[in-house]
Amino acid sequence: MAEELNWLEVVLDTEQSALEGLTARLTANGVTGFAVEDEADFHAFLEENRACWDYVDDELMARMKGVCRVKLYVTDDAPGKALLAQWLEGIDTPYALFPMAENDWANSWQKYYKPFPVGNRLFVVPEWERGGAVPAGRTPLYLNPGLTFGTGNHASTQLCLSGVEAHTTPGCTVLDLGCGSGILSIAALALGAAHATAVDIDPKAVGVAYENAALNGIGRDRYTVRAGNILTDSTVQAQLSVRQYDLVLANIVADVIIPLARQAARLLAPGGVFLCSGIIDTRAEEVAAALRANGLTVTGRREQSGWVALTAQRGS
Repeated sequence: MAEELNWLEVVLDTEQSALEGLTARLTANGVTGFAVEDEADFHAFLEENRACWDYVDDELMARMKGVCRVKLYVTDDAPGKALLAQWLEGIDTPYALFPMAENDWANSWQKYYKPFPVGNRLFVVPEWERGGAVPAGRTPLYLNPGLTFGTGNHASTQLCLSGVEAHTTPGCTVLDLGCGSGILSIAALALGAAHATAVDIDPKAVGVAYENAALNGIGRDRYTVRAGNILTDSTVQAQLSVRQYDLVLANIVADVIIPLARQAARLLAPGGVFLCSGIIDTRAEEVAAALRANGLTVTGRREQSGWVALTAQRGS
């Protein structure tokens, strides 16, 4: 019998005014999945569990006023703690650690992740919510993101998904750079793309993306996932260069998208579209300049909650 895996719940408390900056820094440090609770969630928790106490201390109520709580999860071992150190680099917000058993996961995290619509056609459904009704006219996208990969809830991912919906054409080919859970490329396949290739620097993403593709009835005849760093790994660069792509996707951060622009331009088919997201609004023009410097024409900009997604096109 496999040994039960234990986890650490990492809790960071901050004010509403500082939430955007904190989540932006976490994302830039490589965090792709986290839960956010606010004061309303705290009061809902109190109401749902009121049978457990006679009263709530006024001091606690005052302490939680205006507080936003960000929760992350890492394995309770040396690799998990090393990953946590990377995630918290440059962050001064105090945090607390709470040990968890593996079977605590569903109750502590999955409850925050419910089906939700994106754009006009997609409906993202967590695997554990499968079986529920899908709104008429929407394409379901089933997902089990695991513990550290994207769920689709983050504004940057929703911006990119909206772009995928707008630019996926029947029979097109797709390249997903920094695929994580595979949500973007799998969405393109669900919307009619003929084939997608995905790559991520984390080898664990390969299995996660393939599992999510299988949840959507997509096999390896249409979907190829690789591990490696396209910026530095010549083998990965050669593997991806076997074709040019109609649609290239990157939901990462500005510091990666800027050097990635050269690779994206090289891998795009004539007339192809590059969708990039994960860009803090203050750096959008810097990213746009990098796209133009590599021969791409910026054709669109979408914004949500301080995040920006850019659309760029290669000339035909």
